[in-house]
Amino acid sequence: MSLDLTDEQREFRADVRAFANEEIAPVAGELDRNEQYPEEILAALGKERLTGITLSEGHGGLGKGHVELAILIEELSAELMPVASALALNLGVATVLERFGSEELRRKFLPGMARFETIGALGLSEGEAGSDKRAMVTTAEKQGEEWILDGHKQWVTNFLDADVVLTYARTGASGEESGREGGDGGGISAFLVPADAFEVEEVWDTLGARSVKSPRVSLTDVRVPADRLVGTEGQALAERGRLDTGVNLPARGVGIARAALEDTVAYGSEREQFGQSIGDFQGVGWTIGEMATRVDTARLLTLRAAKCADREADTARELSMAKIHATEAAVANANDAMQIHGGIGYTTEHDIERYLRDARLLTIAGGPNELHRNTLAETVLSN
Repeated sequence: MSLDLTDEQREFRADVRAFANEEIAPVAGELDRNEQYPEEILAALGKERLTGITLSEGHGGLGKGHVELAILIEELSAELMPVASALALNLGVATVLERFGSEELRRKFLPGMARFETIGALGLSEGEAGSDKRAMVTTAEKQGEEWILDGHKQWVTNFLDADVVLTYARTGASGEESGREGGDGGGISAFLVPADAFEVEEVWDTLGARSVKSPRVSLTDVRVPADRLVGTEGQALAERGRLDTGVNLPARGVGIARAALEDTVAYGSEREQFGQSIGDFQGVGWTIGEMATRVDTARLLTLRAAKCADREADTARELSMAKIHATEAAVANANDAMQIHGGIGYTTEHDIERYLRDARLLTIAGGPNELHRNTLAETVLSN
């Protein structure tokens, strides 16, 4: 499999990088400090339909592949990772809707989501249903032509600015019974629920990703029409497992790892101690070389997973490998960058401390790396 980018993809990367440098870099620190949602940036991306990059042109998107998605997410994350998070979560909801929703729902919501005029959030995790989605307790009960939803959702990225929440709820057996019977979390369905039907319970003060909040919200006797069911009743988790937009997670890691490397190369060339640039010290040079290696291997693994997705091949092995390596590369590079920057790297004078705070989320989000290690081991041992 060739991992070379086409001329068109390289041009796309240059365009997105220019946008990120001009529109995100000058305000990234301020957005982080003020915990301010990057509304104007996302609106500008939406105007170009980049927020619907993998959606079909017929539904208002650009019809691009997962390689282009990985490129886009890396470039945005190199300047401010939460921008990529907000885009990716909206796109993930839209992708579920495009793949499994009714034609009426697709026609009504997708063009707006592709332009980020309608914002989607994901209601999947719960307090006791993090990695184990079969432990979900939110329920949806059918009454006539409506579903009545009760429960809560946690880590609902985009919620405070969202219009709709793709909400997963139990419509069949309990989590324990579902695990015994099917082992795949069957009995869970997905619904497109208006965001204003929820109540906010908690908006956490988080270590990183401070400009895009992921609160805990609840539903009490919320009624939604039967036509808001997305996909096949009871099969929402199985359907979700057939999507590949998760490539955005390692791509975010590549972006932060690259930003940490680039800042460190620049600082190592400028900063002098003991009569020479610190980059000329062998220990510093070796560390920077290791940082560069992490970036390249993380990007190559991410592009391989993206290309597998574009070929509609099974991506379980490739995606887990990329997710583990790229997200841990982001943490390691940010940590090494801080060490080389010294005390100034521990302050907000530079972006290094933000890279480290934002990177730490990525080893947890999108399924913790421990879960991906299990998946990777299973796929390797089964061959």
